[in-house]
Amino acid sequence: MKNNMSKKQFFIGIILASLIGGIVALAGVGFLMQPQSANSFDEKQQASFVNLLSGEDFTIPDGINFVASAEVVTPAVVHITSQISYTQSPGRGQRDPLQEFFGLPSPEGRDNQRSPQGMSSGSGVIISPDGYIVTNNHVVENATKVDISLENNKRYLAKVVGTDPTTDLALLKIEGENLPFVKFGDSDQTKIGEWVLAVGNPFNLNSTVTAGIISAKARNINILQDENNMQIESFLQTDAVVNPGNSGGALVNLAGELIGINTAIATRTGTFSGYSFAVPSTLVKKVMDDLMKYGTVQRGLLGVTIQSVSPELAEYLDKDFGVDQGVYVSGVNENSGGAEAGLKQGDIIIGVDGRETNNVSNLQELVARKRPGDEVEVEYLRDGKTYKTKATLKNFDGDTKIIKKEVPKTYEFGGMVFEELKSQLKEGLRIDGGAMISVVGESEWREAGARPGFIITSIISDEGRVRIKSVEQLLEVLNDKSGEDVVVLGMFQDGTEYYFEVELD
Repeated sequence: MKNNMSKKQFFIGIILASLIGGIVALAGVGFLMQPQSANSFDEKQQASFVNLLSGEDFTIPDGINFVASAEVVTPAVVHITSQISYTQSPGRGQRDPLQEFFGLPSPEGRDNQRSPQGMSSGSGVIISPDGYIVTNNHVVENATKVDISLENNKRYLAKVVGTDPTTDLALLKIEGENLPFVKFGDSDQTKIGEWVLAVGNPFNLNSTVTAGIISAKARNINILQDENNMQIESFLQTDAVVNPGNSGGALVNLAGELIGINTAIATRTGTFSGYSFAVPSTLVKKVMDDLMKYGTVQRGLLGVTIQSVSPELAEYLDKDFGVDQGVYVSGVNENSGGAEAGLKQGDIIIGVDGRETNNVSNLQELVARKRPGDEVEVEYLRDGKTYKTKATLKNFDGDTKIIKKEVPKTYEFGGMVFEELKSQLKEGLRIDGGAMISVVGESEWREAGARPGFIITSIISDEGRVRIKSVEQLLEVLNDKSGEDVVVLGMFQDGTEYYFEVELD
């Protein structure tokens, strides 16, 4: 009898323990599913149970099976259609009322007159359940409107959160919840010869999946340009088929993890000829975190002028480097992080934070993952001996401050939104004032040729010209000229002058 009671108590105990465990598990899931603020995409992605595949299970697959990865990734790759401003030379012999009445230059004397509208398309990748999307900068550059289409044909209007031309990346945002997304993988762990998938919308063919392998890493193909020489090219090279329209799409491993953003192709025809190039995910994630948190990319600089070690460089400098690979320091900027760390001309950097730096692209990518104020360990050769030093990275201004995007004050008038000019823009264009068009609504202004980014410098009416110094002055003039036809003069941010005529409400 006593033995039977013990068994009964034992089974009851098991049942109670199972029930309590189930309740605790459900409570835990409920807690994890609560929306919480996040300062990085690591936090955003860890807050949802979307990707159930394990990278370890798919690094070396049993046979070649792309189905699991494609099923995870395809719903989160979007089609992007951008309305953009483009240039068009004016026809000759056109009557120019401004030249006749105000003595202004003829359209024939002004290059690159703006035509009303153009279209651009590409791909993007949802990277969080609340609607953040990564794409290429060149997909949304100069866009006046960005439309997003998901695989299930749902449509959204996107906001451009921020762009970084130096890496050709951009961050967009759509309003949504529980959206499918692609989890970031570690491109550092990607190996040459590893199978990968490219997912995008080539030639407007939505949700196209192609396969290939990693052909090379840290490729520099000299396609990005920056006036301060800050461009970063350290591409993953693959032979997965990528064509126009794939730009901004996903490059993923067989676990469905994002290891790159497809950006360019090597071609002589404009279509795929064998190789494509993607920005590695380690750099993508850092740039996206910066754009989400600060609105602009934080670049930590070592402050050195560098060249890749090569036999040609050794012959040109008449030096014996003693190594076949590395990064030769040809100059060190005063008061830079590199100078303060003791780096000198002639040093050869062979590693950063324990990772080898075989060439300039490799070194630039490793440093670009950091922010001003971050400390890096630099390993270098000097006179045949190996040394290590700690360097604190600085920003372009030479200090360690984090730079936040300046959000200008905006004003609305008749469906239009205007904003004040930043001092840097005024200095660059050599103007002492003006008002920038931020948003163009569906109004007479759009029909007349107004575009976001256009800077208004003068308003001409029957009473003459009024030079515009600020947005407040512009609004006063527009209100005063209500019901009249006026000519709006100004320029685009590249300095191209333009004008249009509009009837004020």
